[in-house]
Amino acid sequence: MKDSVIQTSPPKSLQRDQLLKSLMKVGELLISGESPTELDTYFDTSNFRFHGPGGFEADYIGLTNYFIALRAAFTERSIKRGIIIGEGNYIACQTWIEGKFVQEFTLSPVGLLPPNRNHIVFDLMNIFRFDDHGRLVEEWVRIDNRELLEQLRAE
Repeated sequence: MKDSVIQTSPPKSLQRDQLLKSLMKVGELLISGESPTELDTYFDTSNFRFHGPGGFEADYIGLTNYFIALRAAFTERSIKRGIIIGEGNYIACQTWIEGKFVQEFTLSPVGLLPPNRNHIVFDLMNIFRFDDHGRLVEEWVRIDNRELLEQLRAE
């Protein structure tokens, strides 16, 4: 008689791999601005909450508006992930968003800033929470705003 194994949920490594794949795709779509409809599928758009530095809070629309402003202000944009740690429905990682600052940045930490044409690096630490369907429902971000504002040459 053959032994049978009943598996009620995917192995944790498969879940983690799926969440990582989603996270990478989300970053690419936010930076490029391509396929907003596809981007929506990676989020619980009604319940998503963003928690940023200095008490900045946003919903899904606020997050996408931030990236619209980022894309308008920066060319040659890229996103890279560093160390990634996952446990359950949470993923923590290093993130670097880079670009050349060529147009006004309307949603900088201090408001509207004129371009300085410099290469800027947003050096972030993120924690993402996914729901049981693999959609993003919450994100916490930490960044050294002082270092960022020095790159942006803001007071």
